[in-house]
This record gives sequence, C-alpha cells and structure tokens, in this order.
Amino acid sequence: MRNERRPWREVCFPNGEWVLGLALAVELAIFAAIGENFFTWANFFEVVRLSVELGLLALALTPIMITGGIDLSVGSIMGLSAVVFGALWRDGGLPIPAAAGAALLLGCLAGLLNAVLITRLNLPPLIVTLGSLSLFRGIAEGITKGAENYSGFPAGFLRLGQGYLGGVVPVQLSVLLVAIAAYWVLLHRSGIGRTLYVVGFSPGGARYAGIPVQRRVALLYFLSGVVASVAAIIYVAHLGQAKSDAGTGYELAAITAVVLGGTSVFGGRGTVWGTVLGLFAISVLQNGLRLAALPSEMTGVVTGVVLVMTIGLGRLRGRGQRNEAIIDEADAMKNSQLAILCCTVVGGALIVAGTNIWLVRSLRPADGVLTKPAAKPGKRPVVAMMPKSKGDPYFISCRAGAEEAAREAGVDLIWDGPTGLDAAKQNEVVEGWITRGVDAIAVSVENSAGISTVLRKARARGIKVVTWDADSAEDARDYFINQATPEGIGFTLVDEGARLLGGKGEFAIITGPLSAANQNAWMEFMRKRVAEKYPGMKLVAMRPSDDDRDKAFAETQTILKVHPKARLIVTISAPAVPGSAEAVQQAGRKDVFVIGLSLPNLCKRYVHDDVVQAVVLWNTKDLGYLTVTAAALLVEGRTGKDSLQAGRLGTVEVRGTQVILGKPFIFNKANIDQYDF
Repeated sequence: MRNERRPWREVCFPNGEWVLGLALAVELAIFAAIGENFFTWANFFEVVRLSVELGLLALALTPIMITGGIDLSVGSIMGLSAVVFGALWRDGGLPIPAAAGAALLLGCLAGLLNAVLITRLNLPPLIVTLGSLSLFRGIAEGITKGAENYSGFPAGFLRLGQGYLGGVVPVQLSVLLVAIAAYWVLLHRSGIGRTLYVVGFSPGGARYAGIPVQRRVALLYFLSGVVASVAAIIYVAHLGQAKSDAGTGYELAAITAVVLGGTSVFGGRGTVWGTVLGLFAISVLQNGLRLAALPSEMTGVVTGVVLVMTIGLGRLRGRGQRNEAIIDEADAMKNSQLAILCCTVVGGALIVAGTNIWLVRSLRPADGVLTKPAAKPGKRPVVAMMPKSKGDPYFISCRAGAEEAAREAGVDLIWDGPTGLDAAKQNEVVEGWITRGVDAIAVSVENSAGISTVLRKARARGIKVVTWDADSAEDARDYFINQATPEGIGFTLVDEGARLLGGKGEFAIITGPLSAANQNAWMEFMRKRVAEKYPGMKLVAMRPSDDDRDKAFAETQTILKVHPKARLIVTISAPAVPGSAEAVQQAGRKDVFVIGLSLPNLCKRYVHDDVVQAVVLWNTKDLGYLTVTAAALLVEGRTGKDSLQAGRLGTVEVRGTQVILGKPFIFNKANIDQYDF
C-alpha cells in the first residue's frame, strides 16, 4: 500500500472531469466565433433555462447509475405528473399549490412502485422501468385521450418557468441549483453516498459488509420519481401547457448527459460535477448549432458518437479491472477515455465550423450574378422558418418555394425545426432564434397554446412573427399565412366525398395528430357540412395517424374490419393518404373510395390505380413562397391593409391578420400528372 497523497486533480476530479470541462471550453470558444450573439450573458442564462428539466432528470439518474441501475421511466413520470397537475387545476378546480402537491405525491408513488418491484421482487431495473415507462405514458394518454391539452395557467405560476430575477437570471435556475447541491451532499458528503459506490462495484460484497443495499437502492428510485414530478411542474410553467407527451425522449437525453459526464453504465463510478458538465456540453452544442444557423441534427451525430464510445470504452475498462484489479490502471483508463471524448467533442465542433464556412460560401451567387439588394442597408434581413416536421414531404415541398422567395427578396433564410412532431422542441428553436436576433420568424405551429408565449416574447423583442399552415394565438403573431380557409377545406372534402357516395353512406376520417389545431378546424367544418347538406352521410370513426404512413395503414385496416359498411376514407394528413390507400388496395376493397389532403407525387400511383379518387390541396410551393415573401415585407414595412404584392403570385388578399393563399384545388386522374411536387 502506498501512502502518497493523491494529486489535487484526482481529488477534485476523480474521473477526469476536467478533461470534459476543457472540451466544453473549446466548444464555447468555437461557437463564440461562429454563432450570432452566442457569447453573451443573455444566451448563457438561456442555455441554463432550457437545461433545467433535463438537468433534474440527469441528477436523479446519476446515483442510480452509480449503483449499476437504470431508470427509463423518468420521462413518462414527467408526462403523467404534468397531465395530473393540469387536470386537477383546470377540471378539478384545485388551486395551483394543491395541484402541484398532488403531482409531487404522484411522483412519490411512481418512484415507490419502481423501488418495490426492483428491491422486493428482485426484478431487473431495465425491465421494471421499461414497463413502467409504458404504464405511466399510457395512463397519461388515457387521461387526455391523446389530444387534451391543459393551458391557460395563471401568470404567477408561469413565472416559475418563464420569469427572470432582475430581468436576467431565470427563476427556475434556483431549483436546479438546489437539486445540484442536494445530490452533491448525498453522493459526496454523506455516508449513504459512499455506500452507493460500494453497491455499484459489488452488490454482493456490499451486502456482506452489512450495507442495507435494498433500502439504499429503493431510496434512489423514490427520489427519482419525486425529482421527475418537480421537473414536470417546471416543464408546464416553461411551456405554458400540460400534455401527455411531456418528457418524451428526456430519459435517453438524461442518460446521455450522465454517461458523457463519466458515470459508468456498469456502476461504481460517477460524480455530480461530471453530470453537470455532460449536461452543459450537450446544451451548449444544441444552442451553438442554432445560433450558427446549422442543422440541429448534428447534435445527435456528435452526442451519439460520444455516447457509443463512452459505453464501449467503459466496457473495456471493466474487463481490465476484472483481469488485473489494479486501481492505478483503472484511473489511467478513465483519463484516456475522457481524452478520447474530448477529441470527439472538439472534432465535432470543428466539423460544425467547417460546415458553417461551406454554407456561407454556398450562399454566394454563382457566375458573378448578384442577388437583389437587401431591404436593410448593410445587412441582409434574416427570416427563420420552421416546419412542424423537417422530414415530412409536405414541408419539404414548401421549403422549395421558401428558398425561391428568399432569393427574390434578398433575405437569408434559416430552415430548421424538429424532425418529428414536438411542440417543446419548437419552443427551444424559437428561443434560439430570439437570442440570435433574426428579423422575422415563421412557424408552422404544432401546438398553439404551447408556442404562443414564446412567440409573444419574440414580438416584444421587435421580431416580426408570422405563422403558416397552422396558427397560434392571434396576439402572438403579425400574420397567419392561411393556405385556405378551414371552411373551404372542410367543405371541399365533404362535397367531393358526397359526390363519390351519391350523398349517402358511412365514412371515416384519418387525421394527423389529435392536437393539430388546423386539422381539428377542418374536421369541425366537415361535420357542419355533413349535418347541413348531406344528412344521409354518417361518420363512423375518426382515428389519428400522427402524420405517419404506417400508422395510417394500420388504422385504415382496423376501420375496414370494424366498419365493413364504410365506403369512404377521408385522410387529412399528407403522409397518411398513401398509407390509407395501401390498406384499401391490399384488402381488395374496390368498393371503398379514398380521398384526402396530400401531395400529388405521393399519391400518383394510387390515383392511376383508381384507389385514390381525389387529392385536395393547395400549391405547397406557393405556400412556402408566400410565407417568406410576407415575412420579408413585414421586415421592410411594406405591407398593405387589404392586400399584399407577393412577387410572382401577384396581389394576394389580406383578411384582417390573415393572408389567404387561395381556394383548395382538387387533383384527380385527369390532371395529377401535370404537377410535380
């Protein structure tokens, strides 16, 4: 045994966390050079504010993973606690403190359930929490029926997630600091904390040493449930809404932060400081990419590589410990592991910088042809445009028109947003654009109540705001670019369906997400049209597809079996129409008609096969074009009261604060080949 004193670096950073800290510093330096308004106090606190909920979950998972366990249910506990909180406040009539107390109690019970199953029944934590993940999320969706959204919370409560102390420091930062301090004391300054490391190294050895392993582990899962419910309340205050999908995916992001911070997935190693560094390494990367106007998907690439390397190297390190049991060599592996992680993060940041340079050069006009001068002298206006989902073919076609308009108007276009339907991610992206100081923001709204608050903040900062495809609250934007009135869409769909059915018969609707405000408005007018003009038609089913082709296929199959007399499927989601058509075609139901809202290119095969009889839509390229044109005109102050001069579209009607693209168009077998989008 050696009596040498350990170096201060090993005492303060036992797992080599200083290396990750150095990588974070390099990351900060790079984004300070390439990101607009990145290196400011306002942006620093914004990064912190957006990290609170995820940080709380990461802190709760740190001691659990140190013991060799895992908790995959923290995100779904968040969702269930948020829904219960919102339901008890709005529908139950409880005051905010009482509803919050009930949500915390629910978190206690959820954590206790995991604890009992793991410690008393000796079930594997992975299996238990995977099951409770589905259980809690399913209960939340059952309470809300997948569509209910609780909003309208009082301003005093919203201040917890949206307010600032002294106009600078986020209010919820105090909650995160308290949690960091509490878990630091638990892990690093208490006898309980020291025993957790022993449990992680050898649970059997810990039991022989007289450590109450079951009680220690049960305590951690109980605390995890409590912390997840606290995160849920902050989440609701932050977004201004309580919805069943709150916290979706947060468990994996929290695990990534914990592992990146040096905690071993095999147990026995980890620190609170490492988790905090891992959390901010991810948050800074996300924020820096947005402010540099680079694709947010790069965050997943870099953090994914880091996570896989961490787990792989941790496994190699574990083998070395079993084979040689030499502590000094294990310490060396920790440092080498974090050194490689450092290189990975820095390399990813360098890729970001190189990509940024390439993108800037690619924006220069070819062959020496200059673009139209910008409206503002000395600086091109920046229009930031967000779809609901970047991978949706509908929005991809809209982007082509948006880019055309940006070139004509002489503005720089930023196109970014979530890769799937995610209202919380939309908020985060808008927050980044506010910090960046763009001139105009255009959003296809996934959830009106959830995003209206942050859009109001953008307007308060002098940023012009337009919504398109789906609207926010009217006071949260300057214009809504309306592709067609909800009445026109709903009536056109019903009239076309009635023509096919001869005015009578059963029909079903396949929608996108149940929370989509625009689609709900269309369906309201569809029901009205049926009641007023076609009493012989009967709506027998309405099912969500979540804008997913495969889910639309499955839901249509179910409708055909449960309602065999239904002769019309009306699908009002672009990627879902081909799914419904495929289900009808495979079933051989030539007596069933399919119509809906989609892109011509997605449906041409089914139209020519006489499976889809009509596609109702507008010119999506024109929608993107009009959105950017209107945003540019707003920035330049050249908007009219009753009309806009919208480039190649000519004079476009303005009704109050709505800019109307035009009437819906019906694509059918006679004309669909004339269109290519």
